[in-house]
Amino acid sequence: MDDWDTSKKVIMRYEVKPGGTLSNGKIFFDMTSAEGEDALDGLKVDQKGNIYASGPGGLWIVSPEGKHLGTIVGPEHPHNFAWGDDDGRTLYLCAKTGLYRIRLNIPGIRPQGTDETAASKTQGSLIGNQL
Repeated sequence: MDDWDTSKKVIMRYEVKPGGTLSNGKIFFDMTSAEGEDALDGLKVDQKGNIYASGPGGLWIVSPEGKHLGTIVGPEHPHNFAWGDDDGRTLYLCAKTGLYRIRLNIPGIRPQGTDETAASKTQGSLIGNQL
């Protein structure tokens, strides 16, 4: 879920009920005060539960506990990204004029069917950008 809102840059956490409905939305991480004009855009999760969010100044990495672990700054601001390669440890970053890649230590969670073990770990909670 995305909302390109430069005045409210938050990642929300929701409970996922049986049937897929969402409830109890809470702010998980707030980067509104971060410098930069960019709002939140792409959002992915790795197999340890770390969140990768395109935000002000680059690609933010946030722990499952809501701690900012660091920001990947590339030649251009990434707007969306996807895990790739056979081991899922390469992150492909799409920017305005280029496609970039970076190798990471932790594989990403891919769409269900490509990695059943990782996909099953995400059931029960959903993290997304504020709508």
